[in-house]
Amino acid sequence: MAVKDYIRERFFPHMWCPGCGHGIVLNSMLRAIDALGLSKNEIVMVSGIGCSSRISGYVDFHSLHTLHGRALAFATGVKLSRPELNVIVPMGDGDALAIGGNHFIHAARRNIDLTAVVMNNRIYGMTGGQYSPLSGQGILATTAPYNSIDSDFDVVDLASAAGATFVARTTTYHARQITDLLKAAILHEGFSVVEVMSQCPTYFGRKNRLGSAVDMVERFKKITTPIGSKAKREHPELIERGIFVQKETTEYCSAYDEVIEKAMKGN
Repeated sequence: MAVKDYIRERFFPHMWCPGCGHGIVLNSMLRAIDALGLSKNEIVMVSGIGCSSRISGYVDFHSLHTLHGRALAFATGVKLSRPELNVIVPMGDGDALAIGGNHFIHAARRNIDLTAVVMNNRIYGMTGGQYSPLSGQGILATTAPYNSIDSDFDVVDLASAAGATFVARTTTYHARQITDLLKAAILHEGFSVVEVMSQCPTYFGRKNRLGSAVDMVERFKKITTPIGSKAKREHPELIERGIFVQKETTEYCSAYDEVIEKAMKGN
């Protein structure tokens, strides 16, 4: 099956701004799914509201376009009812960690077998460029015209501390790594989080004078480095890329099946 067979061509051209990183994520995601040889009927994609969440409308899978911040709650219901399916949840930084933050930490705590893809462009792109929980201090946004004073979450640290059993990070510059990490995340039996640092030239880039979309993508190469690299030891400010957590523990659906079995036996 070709990658193009996984998309709903009738909905193209897409609605993303020129230079947006979400198209790169979609491309890399479809390449991962194609490389794994997954049937379209084996996949459910669940999204909330936001630029990134439009991905569910472009793929020819079973899909749910749900409420802002509630994608993981809907995905949990899908997975519990049909645990044999591969459930992928694309989210933006605000969708995942602002209104959706509570669902995020509890999905991680439960270790339910979902693949959460957090597209981190550090801004609310769809609703006008407001700052998000991942914007960080000193960032300009429509709701922070004199700079944001809020500290930002670290997605890797938060997911790891909450109990996610697969945690990874990369950027849209490293498109092939996105594919590799998503392949590993989808195959992992447990809650998987893949953060993809993505560019928003329309709001974040323009407000913070980061140049064109190309400039922003090239910047990801300069400010990141592989986990444990010599460059990280020499320049601690660099952001690490790669797999931070990969461990096997009891998955929620399998544990729930055991509860059902006990109940059926009357124990």
